[in-house]
Amino acid sequence: MSGYGTRQGDLRVRYLRYWFDEQTGKVFCLVEAPNKEAAIAVHQEAQGLVADEIIEVMEGS
Repeated sequence: MSGYGTRQGDLRVRYLRYWFDEQTGKVFCLVEAPNKEAAIAVHQEAQGLVADEIIEVMEGS
């Protein structure tokens, strides 16, 4: 995803995919990060925005 630059690597954050729901106008992002704070920092620096909600999930669960 463009705009995330080297800060992503510094904090071990990888934005993997995003989806836009036209009906609700919501955007969903899939991010791999060591914690919520790192994901928030990278997104805020790159986009100037923060997520309304972050839901932590574990692969395969």
